[in-house]
Amino acid sequence: MITLTEENYIKAIYHLSKHGKEMVNTNALAEAMSTKASSATDMVKKLADKNYVDYKKYQGAILTEVGNKIAMNVIRKHRLWEVFLVDKLHFSWDEVHELAEQLEHIKSQKLIDKLDAFLGYPSHDPHGDPIPDKHGDFIIIEKMTLAQAQIDETYNCVGVNDSSSEFLQYLNSNKIELGTKIEVLHKEVFDSSIKIRVNGLEMTVSNSVAQNLYLQKV
Repeated sequence: MITLTEENYIKAIYHLSKHGKEMVNTNALAEAMSTKASSATDMVKKLADKNYVDYKKYQGAILTEVGNKIAMNVIRKHRLWEVFLVDKLHFSWDEVHELAEQLEHIKSQKLIDKLDAFLGYPSHDPHGDPIPDKHGDFIIIEKMTLAQAQIDETYNCVGVNDSSSEFLQYLNSNKIELGTKIEVLHKEVFDSSIKIRVNGLEMTVSNSVAQNLYLQKV
């Protein structure tokens, strides 16, 4: 039986590996898991013993096919619960991440399949992230960050890279959500801040905000 901690490590490895494409350094994994590098290394070795990851000393780890399936299942549950909490229980999108972190470890596959059907098989969660189906497949949409957007172009907000409550509350306070149209007016060379027009109002956002807001050209 896989443990909650093992699932969390597998999910972190998946995200750090850029969807399973790159080896993950144990120092980066330790930072993501808020633990010591030695502890992360010990866990990776345990995961390797269970054939969840391929581990190479001094290089890092990458998920095996079995590990990737586990990651997809945990991510699917997390994102489905986020949809449920927002659409059915009317939580705000800045309230659901930590709750979904707890709910994603429910083991019943029957419950998750029924939840998926109850929600109408959603393709994306409230933060714009794709939801894997029961086979681990998901839809990828073309998107860019606000930092990559072109001046004098208009875009739709389609997601966020940072799903922390602090960042989402910042977006809420500026009336930016999924589907909001954002017009890029000016990019400041000095600090990479960007002037945008949102809901008819002009505002300037920091580079940090621009790097964490995903857009799609209208």
